[in-house]
Parts: sequence; structure tokens; C-alpha cells
Amino acid sequence: MKKLVSVISAGLLVFALFGCSKKVEKGEFTVQKGKFLVGMEIGYPPMEYFAEDGKTPTGFDVELSKELAKRMGLEVEFIDTAWDGIFAGLNTNRYDAVISAATITDERKAAFDFSQPYVGNGQAIIVRKDSPLAITKFSDLAGLKVGYQAETSSDFYTKKHSAELGFTYIENGYDKVMNAYDDLRLKRIDAVVSDTVVAVDYLAPADTVFKSVWLSNPDEFLGACVKKGNSVLLEKIDTAISDMIADGTMKALYEKIFGMDLSDSIK
Repeated sequence: MKKLVSVISAGLLVFALFGCSKKVEKGEFTVQKGKFLVGMEIGYPPMEYFAEDGKTPTGFDVELSKELAKRMGLEVEFIDTAWDGIFAGLNTNRYDAVISAATITDERKAAFDFSQPYVGNGQAIIVRKDSPLAITKFSDLAGLKVGYQAETSSDFYTKKHSAELGFTYIENGYDKVMNAYDDLRLKRIDAVVSDTVVAVDYLAPADTVFKSVWLSNPDEFLGACVKKGNSVLLEKIDTAISDMIADGTMKALYEKIFGMDLSDSIK
């Protein structure tokens, strides 16, 4: 999903959090005792983004992380990190886990450990409601200008098909998926390819100018990513996710954030 593929700002944020404080006591399976530090790129609605105050993290991954921390008896803390350095931050102990719409891939599993999937995801083609374009399948994008977020599964999927279909994708992509949707809103591009779990957020409002014209079946799965070998934390996260599924908490969270039950996406 987000993000099949550092940043000074991230480093400064971590320094601000830890650099000027007293020595932090390391937890048994976390960077700080009693804390669950979560790295995420806060700018990917509805998975993770800032509320209207511009400083409070919200979204599916945020709510999920809060619930995981609660069930593990820890206090959650979010560290906003640019995506291109987010996994490096995990390896240097800036945080305990990456919970940021991260797709579980074989390549990543070779370097990190992942929890069981907590949501399944596919790709969607989104156009304006007033678009005159007849798009019902991916090949209909031929000759069009298509937007996507860089270094995401949408990016790779789009680039994979651009050569054979001859459509024009935005070179190097957008740094934020919301910028792609903004350009579509302003009619600067013809369509957006994005994750289905992201698309639903733009399609939900009654006054939305967007519509979906093509959806794939779930073909990728999102999970919590932890440092290789941190089996204690991984087991605790997996147990919490299983319990959330069993007691209906996950279903309620799907419906709250996406407006629909996505339980079948991980079966």
C-alpha cells in the first residue's frame, strides 16, 4: 500500500523528543519503558492524518495503535516520519513499530517482522463525477494523465502498466496522495490511482466531486512492522489484533473510519 519502496526533520523531531531529556529507561521489548512508540507518515488519510487543529494525529492506524497500546498496557506516542526514511528509523530504534499503511511484502519480511494483516487493500481508479471519460477498466487509462503517490503500491502498479498502455503518469509522482486528489479536483489531471482504503475517504462525503470507476480485489495486506527479532512485541501485537477481531473491536473500527465492514478483506 502506501508504500512499497532521511530526513532531517524526522531526526530533529526524535532529538526533540529524546535528546534533551533525562536518560530513558529501556523497556523489556520497547525502546522506552512503558511506552509504545509508533512511526508513521501522518499525511495519508484516512489511515493517518492530522485533525483540523493541525497537530492531533487521527485516522485508522492511529486508532489501531491506541487500541494496541491499551491492550499491551503501554502509553502510545506517535512519531511523524517521512516515508522514505521510516524503515531506517525502525532499525535505529527511533520507535518500536511502523504502523502506517505498510504493505507486507516478501522483501520487507526479509528485513523486518510483520504482524498478521489488519486490513486488505487493492487499487482504485478515481475520476471527477463530471468526467466525460469512459473508464471501466485499467486499460482505459491509455493516453490520459494519471496521478498517484510516489513510492506506494499505486505508484508501482501505475508505472508497471504505463508502458504497455501508453498513458501518462505524473513523473516521480506526488509526495502526498492528497495532492493528487487536489489536482484531480482542479482538473489538472484526468484520474487518480490510489489504494482502495484511501479512496473511500474521498468518496464518502455527500458533496464529493469524485467517483470510483474501477476497483481491484484485495491483493495486498497491511500489517504492523517491528524490528527483526523482536518476537515479544510481535506476539503481543498479534494477540491484540486477534482479540480485536474476535471481540468486534476491529469491525467497529472499520465502520468508523471507512464507513463499511472490511473484515472479509483479511480472510
